[in-house]
Amino acid sequence: MGLYAEKLSGTSFTAPRHENQQSWLYRILPSPAHTNFEPREHDTYNTNPTGKTFHHLPNQLRWDPFDLDESVDWVHSLKLIAGAGDPTMKSGLGYFIFAAGKSMAEHEAFYSADGDFLIVLQHGVLDIQTEMGRIFVRPNEICVIPRGIRYRVSLPEGPVRGYILELYEGHFQLPELGPIGSNCLANARDFQIPCADFNEDTESEWTLLSKFSGHLFAAKQTHTPFDVVAW
Repeated sequence: MGLYAEKLSGTSFTAPRHENQQSWLYRILPSPAHTNFEPREHDTYNTNPTGKTFHHLPNQLRWDPFDLDESVDWVHSLKLIAGAGDPTMKSGLGYFIFAAGKSMAEHEAFYSADGDFLIVLQHGVLDIQTEMGRIFVRPNEICVIPRGIRYRVSLPEGPVRGYILELYEGHFQLPELGPIGSNCLANARDFQIPCADFNEDTESEWTLLSKFSGHLFAAKQTHTPFDVVAW
């Protein structure tokens, strides 16, 4: 008889070992194997200290895969689905999905002034040209683009879909080297960075798109933003 492995998690998987509060449980049947929860005795049973009347349900929830929209590029496929804080106050974070079907225009670049992007690709391939160099992202890989870095996204194998965590406060940091959490490693060889890659286009007109305070802005310039010879 096989057992179902479940993790009972009280901390992030990146928590240091001395702060780790996670246990692996091996069950005969999975814990979500039950009917939906139904409200009971809301009028007489309320232990909320604030007395709020919001009635949240403890049922498991999920999203079905988002539809691929082949008519939009990377910039216009970004959809905010949840968040907290305020990018103008540099506090909190935002959760996005993207489902793009075409590459950005040839002379177009984008950056977010609001926060770092942590991109988790689910479907397709991302060919990202950044000021620091080129990044090729495949499914099961993650990519971090810091706040303010300009880049252009091409889709060499067609439509893409995935998730983004935008961090408004501070920056993403690599975990400490060696074992972390209960089932993860963070060795230097597990991370890659781009090499400088540039062109000498000083005549073409480019459109620079900026996500600033959650809104989209555009500016023109008569040279490529990808002219960093070394860094």
